[in-house]
Amino acid sequence: MKFNPCIDKCTSGGSHCQGCGRSFEEIAGTKKLVMSIVSFIQSQDYENSEEFINKISKSVIKKLQKPE
Repeated sequence: MKFNPCIDKCTSGGSHCQGCGRSFEEIAGTKKLVMSIVSFIQSQDYENSEEFINKISKSVIKKLQKPE
């Protein structure tokens, strides 16, 4: 499955957003994940949040590329 980002044409009917095509379950999970990261950054009082996010991104990609 390919990720489709929000295109700011959100809908609420049915099981999927008609704007981006993602399920409302996926959208809710993504929002929960983002808020978890935001809360962590705030709790650590990072001044360089962009650097932290870039590092996490690289780490996630690296882990996804490792064969299990």
